[in-house]
Amino acid sequence: MSNTITATDFNFPNQKSVYKGKVREVYKINDDQLVMIATDRLSAFDVVMPKGIPYKGQILNQIATQMMKDTEDLVPNWLVATPDPNVAVGHLCEPFKVEMVIRGYMSGHAAREYKAGKRMLCGVPMPDGMKENDKFPEPIITPATKAEMGDHDEDISREDILKRGIVSEEDYVILEDYTRKLFQRGTEIAAKRGLILVDTKYEFGKTKDGTIVLIDEIHTPDSSRYFYADGYEERQARGEAQKQLSKEFVRQWLISNNFQGLEGQTVPFMSDEYIESVSERYIELYENITGQRFKKADVSDINQRIETNVLNYLETPAS
Repeated sequence: MSNTITATDFNFPNQKSVYKGKVREVYKINDDQLVMIATDRLSAFDVVMPKGIPYKGQILNQIATQMMKDTEDLVPNWLVATPDPNVAVGHLCEPFKVEMVIRGYMSGHAAREYKAGKRMLCGVPMPDGMKENDKFPEPIITPATKAEMGDHDEDISREDILKRGIVSEEDYVILEDYTRKLFQRGTEIAAKRGLILVDTKYEFGKTKDGTIVLIDEIHTPDSSRYFYADGYEERQARGEAQKQLSKEFVRQWLISNNFQGLEGQTVPFMSDEYIESVSERYIELYENITGQRFKKADVSDINQRIETNVLNYLETPAS
């Protein structure tokens, strides 16, 4: 099985701090720059799995950076450079403490809540008479509070966000507008590739001059759910599961093995064969969503490769 990167311990020039999230590790350089490293860690139900997934970090980083470029005419973003397949460098921002989740279809978490009898999600009504994977009349925004590593994200309504002062109303209006514009563009990009963008999440931050920008990842299999468009209607009519490209297949595998991140539950054993199959699914999504063949980076010594590429970037004078 290929080498993976599941942790880093770099000490870059002018490094001020390190933040280690569920999947990414973020190095603050001086007071204005971030070096974000996408590891091969896999998180599901807000729990980090014990084994890394080969090439997952490279895939997430390369999809996210491509999608940032494909949407920068709509929404400003934090990205400045990608000196390594697993690395993005960008402007230091103050993140908003909410994730802007938008759903075009009733799938995943929304479907589980609906099945449990709920017809409101984050203060947004869900119509009666829907079945799993049906399209909503209009995309709905269902925000979540951002969790620290190992904690669960929590659903929250627009009203509670404003009431608790998590985001000002003026800023929240912009976040909603950006979220809808990004989802529309993502939907159009996916459609060109024969895919349906089912749902996704966006994260935003503010730069030092107060500009709201898109940060973190965008339209990756970790942050988004995709269906194949071909056969979608037929599968819905027959009540069959949709063919999808997302992390949901991992969640379903975990559920079938009695794990949903609940107290007292143990992460099931993941064989090398299963890990490789997950890696292949991620590569499949990369090639489908980008329309490009995936080129595996050299993984003989990933940490050394990343360190060398980042140092070369940081030490090169800005033009």
